[in-house]
Amino acid sequence: MKDGLYYATQFQAKKLSVTEWIDERAQQVKKLNPELNAFVDWDAEAAKRQYKSKGAESGPFFGLPIPLKMLGQDKAGMKSTSGSRLFTENRATSTDNFVKGLEGLGLIPLGKTNAPEFGFKNISDPTIYGPARNPWNLEYSPGGSSGGAAAAVASGLFPIAGASDGGGSIRIPASFSGLIGLKPTRGTMPVGPDGWRGWQGASIDFALTVSMRDTETLFYHLRGVEKAAPYQAPRAEWSHQYAAEKTVLKVAFLTESPVGTPVSTEAIKATRNAAKFLEQQGHEVTEIQYPVNGRQLIDSYYLMNGAETAAMFEGIQQAIQRPVTKKDMELMTWGIYQYGLQIPASQYTQSLQLWDQAAYKMEQLFEEYDVLLTPTTADIAPKIDAELQSDQIRKDLAQAESLSVRQLKDLIYDMFEKSLTITPFTQLANLTGQPAISLPTHIAESGLPLGIQFMASKGREDILFQVGKLFEQEQKFLLPNDYRES
Repeated sequence: MKDGLYYATQFQAKKLSVTEWIDERAQQVKKLNPELNAFVDWDAEAAKRQYKSKGAESGPFFGLPIPLKMLGQDKAGMKSTSGSRLFTENRATSTDNFVKGLEGLGLIPLGKTNAPEFGFKNISDPTIYGPARNPWNLEYSPGGSSGGAAAAVASGLFPIAGASDGGGSIRIPASFSGLIGLKPTRGTMPVGPDGWRGWQGASIDFALTVSMRDTETLFYHLRGVEKAAPYQAPRAEWSHQYAAEKTVLKVAFLTESPVGTPVSTEAIKATRNAAKFLEQQGHEVTEIQYPVNGRQLIDSYYLMNGAETAAMFEGIQQAIQRPVTKKDMELMTWGIYQYGLQIPASQYTQSLQLWDQAAYKMEQLFEEYDVLLTPTTADIAPKIDAELQSDQIRKDLAQAESLSVRQLKDLIYDMFEKSLTITPFTQLANLTGQPAISLPTHIAESGLPLGIQFMASKGREDILFQVGKLFEQEQKFLLPNDYRES
């Protein structure tokens, strides 16, 4: 398969020229991007200049260009807009530690991919850029918030793209676009030197990929400890990069939505087929009930979004030296911001305590089971023109500044309700800090992909890799056409 490591090997052996490959990618982006809208900033010449002047680090991905997400992945000189009109022409003045980590593996940053304003959506349609489209069917979304990254990979343009996940933003696009999407354990990936907490540890950087070897190699070479980082991952298997695989895994699975919303027959079928496959492979499989209070956790997640957004805009106002207004942002952002302004500090603290309690319950579950299997998403990707909010909700958002904190809490839930119905399974791992991975094992009758998700105990990505490689080796992955073996 022509994954990232394949191209890196070709570059190292000088069977392919890095600069010529960049030129060829540039032509493909020029051809495909008008329809996909995957890339919202592109500078092939800058990438070639970087390679010619500095070369590439002699890492496992030597010379491979990688798109970065237009949200929180800063490379000095490249645009950094967070999908917001407030920063339309803003450029990063420094390179963050995660991107430095990518460069240390031999990867060369090239272009920025589409993402929703400040990453609040599970689709990617920011006002300033318009919607990214799914290469499987252009009438559908590739997901969000790493939607442009998913489109860039699923279209065959790049085998790896930078992504991040604060509530499913790697795994949701992976499910909708037929890719592999790992959300690592909290505290494993490089952070800083400016932002350190990332939605109080809920958000983490990684990538979208098409092979388990790329996923595993990227993870183990990026993983590390930063002394200044507020979150440190448990070193459950750090002394052995590749922990011994278990002969028999204990697998728990469920298909019920954590918030009581409908789950499509396709998502249930995908999950049950995966459970049956694992059982046929000799593993112990048990169906369980949802282990925590999903609605309570979602409310705490939205509360965190509000509080963090209020803090973010406080910093933005200081930087631009004026108050932000409704005209500076999309209505969804305005509503979340107004909610955050009214949240008492005591409620914010209590919401984080709920996360810790849920993490404890999940770790108890993982004392009994090795992994938890669920659908990644409850349905296929929504159409580009899907009505995910009503006119009444938009009207209420437009006057959010006049609403009470209770009214705003209800409004935020209603605002996300249709989106949450499609993607209720991913947020848990963000709040508890445990690792989770979406695997591309199912294609619905519509012809669109649908992923399955595995969660494991903190620090046990090795078990997720074992499961992923089993599905891959048994040819259960249903990847985009460009990555299928001939």
